[in-house]
Amino acid sequence: MRAIGIILAGGNSRRMRELSQKRAISAMPVAGSYRSIDFALSNMSNSHIQRVGVLTQYNSGSLNEHLSSSKWWDFGRKQGGLFVFTPTMTADNNSWYRGTADAIYQNLSFLKSSHEPYAVITSGDCVYKMDYNKLLEYHIAKRADVTIVCKEMPADTDVERYGTLRLDSDCRIEDFEEKPVVARSNTVSCGIYVIRRRLLIEMLERCSQEDRYDFVKDILIRYRTQKRIYGYMMKEYWRNIATVEDYFATNMDFLKPEIRNYFFKEYPDIYSRVDDLPPAKYNVGVRVSNSLISSGCIINGTVEDSIIFKKSFIGSNCYIKNAIILNDVYIGDNTHIENCIVESRGTIRKNSCYKGEDGIKIVIEKNERYIL
Repeated sequence: MRAIGIILAGGNSRRMRELSQKRAISAMPVAGSYRSIDFALSNMSNSHIQRVGVLTQYNSGSLNEHLSSSKWWDFGRKQGGLFVFTPTMTADNNSWYRGTADAIYQNLSFLKSSHEPYAVITSGDCVYKMDYNKLLEYHIAKRADVTIVCKEMPADTDVERYGTLRLDSDCRIEDFEEKPVVARSNTVSCGIYVIRRRLLIEMLERCSQEDRYDFVKDILIRYRTQKRIYGYMMKEYWRNIATVEDYFATNMDFLKPEIRNYFFKEYPDIYSRVDDLPPAKYNVGVRVSNSLISSGCIINGTVEDSIIFKKSFIGSNCYIKNAIILNDVYIGDNTHIENCIVESRGTIRKNSCYKGEDGIKIVIEKNERYIL
């Protein structure tokens, strides 16, 4: 594909509450065995984008570890590759990324050293499958300067936390509001863009000279009347996981057979870093229904409508319902967990009860597991 890839994976969201205190949102576990950024990386690989840069910043330890080898997404080629960029102090700059445009600008050498005529920019906190080749074909056919992937959201969706757009009959952007107080459209930006590489460099340099740092506000919205900016409507599944509620709902979507089949049984595939773990073990008397149980887990109790991530232990007579248990969690005997997200590497004492009464409850326990 005649494009380079840029994945913006350095942001933080207070709406993720305690879940973002130890990891970047792009590193959030999804669907039992994946990370959020795996979907963007897999889309890049499946679209034959050979040169991809990932921009990280906030709580990037686990994310950088996840990206330590490019072989899982087939970027380990002689030409191209996977590049991870973190804020770096230089003679010309000593600040963190001050916004999405500034993050790309501080790594402008990545763009200038490339030869592909186009750039595909996407965020690392969305769950979707997409062929960027079709997006690029649409971009070229429209003779667009910038193309923004859009999606029409259901009428009951809270779209005020997204960027909302209005398109004319030719799908050209008429209006673009970032996180409006009152939304006038249910068409939202998916955070996926195609732009000519040279035009992107020119705009970023101009933003830097004027002390502007945000890609959406200072490039897309500012130039919407001066440049040919078009919308590309996405019909397939797409979810952003930047809030606890959306993160929980997105994981629960994978309990639906049609969603699992779409992501994991239909071409193209979704790839992730592989851990060498044994298959899940179900001991005598276990009852599991409509749940995803990942590798390395040991189950002794009852699990219903839940997702259990890698290396978790569920004790005897436990009842887990409508819950997400993240990686390496030990749950003691006779424990009841319902409508909860249990943080990774936690230890829940036996005879405990956690239940989300008014929404999703986040459970964080760091007890000593070996003396229970």
